[in-house]
Amino acid sequence: MSGIKNEIENAFKQGDALTRLIFINLGVFLVYTLVSIFGYLFKIPLAGYLTSWLALPTDPFTFITRPYTLVSYMFFHEDFIHILFNLMWLYFAGRLFMEYLGGRRLLSTYLLGGLIGGLLYVVTYNVFPAFSEVVGLSNNRGASAGVMAIVIGAATFAPNLKVRLFFTLEVKLWIIAAISVVMDLVYLSQGNNAGGHIAHIGGAFFGYISVSQFKKGKDLTEGFSRFMDNIVNWFKPKSKIKKVYTNTRNDENFKVRKNQSQQRMNTILDKISKSGYDSLSKEEKEFLFKIGKD
Repeated sequence: MSGIKNEIENAFKQGDALTRLIFINLGVFLVYTLVSIFGYLFKIPLAGYLTSWLALPTDPFTFITRPYTLVSYMFFHEDFIHILFNLMWLYFAGRLFMEYLGGRRLLSTYLLGGLIGGLLYVVTYNVFPAFSEVVGLSNNRGASAGVMAIVIGAATFAPNLKVRLFFTLEVKLWIIAAISVVMDLVYLSQGNNAGGHIAHIGGAFFGYISVSQFKKGKDLTEGFSRFMDNIVNWFKPKSKIKKVYTNTRNDENFKVRKNQSQQRMNTILDKISKSGYDSLSKEEKEFLFKIGKD
């Protein structure tokens, strides 16, 4: 048992951003499942308590007392089918996203897409009369908003990339993204899980805007990525080794190199938008992948 535990810990520590997101979602689902089983055996509504504390509420007064739910909801699933399809989508789109934009931007896009989707969900339920009777009764949960941000982001970056569905059918990535958004709009118009589809649309909107701006040379996730880096650094053990000598860069040369990299990236992005990702040379793909990891 300890061997399995160590393997899971090593896989999490050594894994990329996508692997860690999947592990966190699975870990929360496992805890919820175990708590549900325990509650069922002893006839205690533990699952309901856990849902009320982790899911995103529509009632503004409840939300004020539980602001953390704006983050916890995007890792919390109650249903196996729900988490299965969310993680399948996340793995599929996440691999494409990381290939172009790197794991650091993947994590920020997932979280920011989830945050915006969650806020849109709460605001919509408290503004539109169609939801007036269910405010305070509805709770949102699941990774769908963050996943939609990744899906739409990848499709915005490489819309003409062909992906294989069901091992036979080749479809351009923008078509898959468009169908996903249209389905959310259709289900929303039918009142079917309206809250979830509103959150999806919010996540999709951020994914599109974020990557569109990135292609123009402006990274909307950079500030949030630095914020997350600082949080991670707080929990890292401090090194006791004192630095005696550091080799500083020449600021002017650094700025020149940075501008050259930005110009080259813009040239590659223009080439992708005109001819597709497959038109890039091997060296151009390697350069784009290296920039994406920064």
